[in-house]
Amino acid sequence: MSQRDGDLAAGAHPEEGDRHAVRMDGSDDELDQPTSKATEHITAMDVRKGKDMQGIPWNVMPTTRDKYRQSRLQGYANFENVPNSGRLSEKECMPAEKGQLYYEFQHSTRSVKPTIRHFQLRNLVWATTRHDVYLMSNFSVLHWSAMTYKKQEVINLQGHVTPCEKHHRNHYEGFYQTPVSTLAVKHNLLVTGGFHGEIICKFLDRQGVSYCCKTTNDDDGITNSLEIFEKPSGSLHFLASNNDCGLRDFDMEKFRICNHFHFAWPVNHTSLSPDGKLAAIVGDSPDGLLIDANSGKTVHKLHGHLDYSFASAWNPDGRTFATGNQDKTCRVWDVRNLSRSVVVLGGNIGAVRSIRYTPDGKFMAMTEPADFIHIFDVESGYSRKQELDFFGEIAGISFSPDTEALFVGVHDRFFNCCLLQFSRRRFYSYLDSTL
Repeated sequence: MSQRDGDLAAGAHPEEGDRHAVRMDGSDDELDQPTSKATEHITAMDVRKGKDMQGIPWNVMPTTRDKYRQSRLQGYANFENVPNSGRLSEKECMPAEKGQLYYEFQHSTRSVKPTIRHFQLRNLVWATTRHDVYLMSNFSVLHWSAMTYKKQEVINLQGHVTPCEKHHRNHYEGFYQTPVSTLAVKHNLLVTGGFHGEIICKFLDRQGVSYCCKTTNDDDGITNSLEIFEKPSGSLHFLASNNDCGLRDFDMEKFRICNHFHFAWPVNHTSLSPDGKLAAIVGDSPDGLLIDANSGKTVHKLHGHLDYSFASAWNPDGRTFATGNQDKTCRVWDVRNLSRSVVVLGGNIGAVRSIRYTPDGKFMAMTEPADFIHIFDVESGYSRKQELDFFGEIAGISFSPDTEALFVGVHDRFFNCCLLQFSRRRFYSYLDSTL
């Protein structure tokens, strides 16, 4: 993101969204609305009986849900670094048949409050099983159990966080009041990235924090995204994409940086191919890059987007990947022909801030800044989709590794914060039901 974007991160909110958009100062002062006394948990049974899945009491609100949705569609202002990029990209978008039902609402809770620190970075929710999800709530990393409905604080970043293990170049002084810009949890490792290049690593099966470091002394060195992965050898690594135009590969076996690649623009997001050989790089440029993950050399430039990109994801098939942009589009690419994108998918109101494929590759979720998540049927060529429709800024989304659950973090100071859970819809035959 640009220098101006970095300045916005700590406080003022830009013109993305309307007056109900999330505050970026970390406060939790929700407006005094009737929803504040709503029940803490809402189930699928409650929704079938007519209750709103977020607990919004439309019967006592001064407007109806349909009228409020219409006002949001008309009034939500998408943030753009390149003026009119969203409008100019509309003509390329392929229409998709709506009305599908791939994931059904299961549960929502307000006992955990997902929060956002930077309006352009929305990777703050991670599921490790269909019952376990990790998320940011102000200065706390929380674990939520969808089975017991209980939360637990994993790391408190409000105070002084120091590493309790000895490793080369460990930042033993630690960090104080670290605002977290991005989060990743996978393979029993939890990593947080901060606004000044801070990296904090914790293994979930160990006490305390294992490793702290500061990746850069750049004043605008915010950590934009993190990706945890295993090398073919079995060693655990993660990629850190930074605003200082750097991409760093951390080896968590030796607790060191084993690769540091430099680019011409700030790196906003990186995703690694399933075989670990290629990486999709997007950032403060309309063009993206496909690079060799070992050497950092450019394999191909990706032309088509009109604004800056903040999201990318690989299909588990290893042949296709997707990029999300502030021009309100998601482009799908095929490594066998990168001269142009395979398909262009459009959103309703804003930038594509997050993209996730299900681990089986059957569905892809495309996330806008607020209100909408589009779940595409990949096998249909992205021609059919389900549209999740709610209200609030989206802190992050995550499919469970078994694809059975989808978690959505919602931060909205008008309708309060909540964590939404959806379950994959399955169709069983009569014979299946007897087994």
